[in-house]
Amino acid sequence: MTDNGNPLLQDWQTPYQLPPFQQIQCEHFAPAFAVLFEQHLAEIDALAENQATPTFANTVAAFDAAGATIDRVRLTFENLCASESPAALQAVEREMAPLLAAHDSKVAMHAGFFARLDAVHQQAAVLDLSEEQQRLLQRMHTDFVRTGAKLQGFDRERFAAIASRLADLQTQFAQNILADESSYQLPLTSEVDLAGLPDFLRQSARSAAKERGLEGYVITLSRSLVQPFLTWSTRRDLRETAWCAWTSRGENPARDNRPIAREILMLRQEQAHLLGYENFADYALADRMAGSASAVHALLSQVWEPAKASVEQERQALAAQAAALGEPADIEPWDWYYLAEKVRVARYELDDAQVKPYFSLDAMLAAMFDCAERLFKLQFVEQTSVSLYHPDVRLWEVRRGAEQVGIFLGDNYARPNKQGGAWMHVYRKQRRHGGKVTPIVVNNNNFARTDDGPTLLSFDDVRTLFHEFGHGLHGLLSDVNYGRLSGTNVPQDYVELPSQLMENWATVPEVLAKHARHVSTGEPIPAELIERIRASQTFNQGFQTVAYTSSALIDMALHLRNDLDGIDIARFEVAERERLGVPREVGMRHRLPHFGHIFSGGYYAAGYYVYMWAEVLEADAFDAFEEAGNAFDPALADKLHRYVYSAGDSREQGSAFRAFRGRDPRAEPMLRKRGLLRTE
Repeated sequence: MTDNGNPLLQDWQTPYQLPPFQQIQCEHFAPAFAVLFEQHLAEIDALAENQATPTFANTVAAFDAAGATIDRVRLTFENLCASESPAALQAVEREMAPLLAAHDSKVAMHAGFFARLDAVHQQAAVLDLSEEQQRLLQRMHTDFVRTGAKLQGFDRERFAAIASRLADLQTQFAQNILADESSYQLPLTSEVDLAGLPDFLRQSARSAAKERGLEGYVITLSRSLVQPFLTWSTRRDLRETAWCAWTSRGENPARDNRPIAREILMLRQEQAHLLGYENFADYALADRMAGSASAVHALLSQVWEPAKASVEQERQALAAQAAALGEPADIEPWDWYYLAEKVRVARYELDDAQVKPYFSLDAMLAAMFDCAERLFKLQFVEQTSVSLYHPDVRLWEVRRGAEQVGIFLGDNYARPNKQGGAWMHVYRKQRRHGGKVTPIVVNNNNFARTDDGPTLLSFDDVRTLFHEFGHGLHGLLSDVNYGRLSGTNVPQDYVELPSQLMENWATVPEVLAKHARHVSTGEPIPAELIERIRASQTFNQGFQTVAYTSSALIDMALHLRNDLDGIDIARFEVAERERLGVPREVGMRHRLPHFGHIFSGGYYAAGYYVYMWAEVLEADAFDAFEEAGNAFDPALADKLHRYVYSAGDSREQGSAFRAFRGRDPRAEPMLRKRGLLRTE
C-alpha cells in the first residue's frame, strides 16, 4: 500500500512498536482509514474467493488473523479519542464514527465469507478441533449472526444503516458529556468559599484552575474533584450548586443528550426486531452469562429491598448528625456525602484528610505491582525514555523473569481533553496464531493533580486504581492463540470479574502494612488504622447499593420497553424512580442524560447490572483465599491465573469459574461484603 508519508500507514520503528505518537496528526486518520478499509475488505474478499473446501484453518483462523493493520490504527484512534482528544480530533471522531460502523457492517455482512464460515460451523460437531478452536468457531459465527449476516434484502441494508447512525449518535452523546465536564467551572474566590476543604483538595482545586489558565481555585465536574467537594465543603449553597451541575450533565440546551438518547433507543429496538428479538434487552442478554432479564432481576432483587432498608437506617444517622451540627434535618442529595463523612469519622475514627497521606499514588502503584508479582510472578520495570502521547503517561515493561510479557501504560490524571471515569483499553492485543504478539495495555484514571508534592489518594481512589489494574492484568496475562478470544474479549457480565476481584488485595493488611506509608514521615500505616478502614467497608453501603442498583434497574426497564416512539428519558427516569421507591436523598449513580455506559456505546446497554453479576463471582472467588488463610496462596493463585486471568474467552465462563472454585458461584459472599446478608 502507498503511505504518502502518513505515519499511520508505515512500519512503526518505535520502541515496543508503539504508535509514533509524536508524528501522528489529527488529519492523518481519515486518509489512513480510507486506505485500510479497502485493504481489509480485499483480505476478506480473498478468503471468500478461496476455491478450497472451507476449513477451520483457511476460514476461521484466517479471518481472525486478517485486519492486523487496521486494528492497530483503530485502537490508536480509540485510545486517543478517549485520553487526549482536542477539538480537532473530536471532529475527526464524529466524521469517522459512521464510516467505521459502515465498514464493520460490510465485513459482517460479507455474503461470500459468511457462506464459508457457516459451512464450517455446520460441521462443528464432527471436526477435530481443540476446546479453544471450538470456542473461536462458535464465537465468530455468533458475532456474524448478531451483526446481520443472515439478513437479506431491505432488512440487510436497514441493519447496516442503523449501525452507522448509532455510531454517530453514540459519539455525539459521549462528546456532549465531555464538553459539559470540561467547560464547567465553580470558582472558589474567597476563604469563605473554601471553608471545610482539606489541604489536598485545595491543592487539587488550585491545580485545576492553573490548568485552565485561571487564578485561585476551581471545582470541575471531574468525579475526583466534585465528589470530595461534596464531602468536605461546609458551604451548603455551593454543594447544591456543584451537585446540580454534576447531575444535570447531558441536559445543556446547546448539546442536549435527551433527543439523542431517544433516537438511540428507537434504533436499537429496530435492530433487535430485525434479528427476531422482542426488545433490545432480550437481544443483548442472549449473548451474556445472565441469558435473560428474569435472571438479572432475580439477582438485583436480592439486594434492592435490603439496600433500601439500610438507606433508611443511614438516613436516620445522618439526620442525627445534621441536628448535632445545627444543619437542616431535611436532608438533600447534596448533603449526603458531607454528613456521611461526619458519621464515618465519628463511627470509625477515620478522617480521610488524615488517612490520605498514607496513600500516595506512587506507593499504591508499587502495592499493586507487588501483588501482581506475588500472585502471578510479574515484574513491572519502568522505562522513562519512551515518547508517549502526553507527559502524564508512564510506561512499564512487564516481565516474568527474562520473558517480556507485555507493556503497561498508566495514565492517571484528569485533563480537560480526557473523558471522565476510569477504564482500561489496549493498543495491541495478545495472540499466538501467526506469530507471537504481546499486549500493550493502558489504564486510565482521573485523579486530581497536585502541583505541590505527591498525589494523595482516597481509599476509594485506591480501589479504583486496583480495579482498573485488574482489567489491565486480564489483558496482560492473556495466553490464547486467537485475537478474538484474547484478554477482555469476554461477555460483559464476566469482564468485571478480574477487575473487581483485584480490588480485594487493596484491603489485605500485609499489603497495606508494607506499602501504605506516611508521605512525610515514612511511617507505616498503623495496624489499628488498617482495621478501621476494613471495618468501614460496609459503611454507607445502603446508599452505594441503591445508587448503583437503581441505575441498573432503570437501564434494564428502558431496554425492555417495546414502545419507544417519542419517549422522554427524563420523565421515564422520574416515573421509574417513583415506581421503584428510590429514596429522594440518594439519587442515581448515573442519570440517563449522562449515562455514558449505556448511551456512549452499546457495550453496557441493557447491561449495567454486570458489575453486580461479576461481584457475585469475585466475592465468592476471593472467599477461596480467605478460606485458605492466605491472600497469596500459591495453588489458588495458579488456578486464578490459569482459569480467570489468562483464559480470555477460550472457554465458557461458567466452566472456567467452576474450574477455579470447584462449584457454581454463591451470592452470600457478595451480600455479606455489602452488609446486606439477612440473618433470620
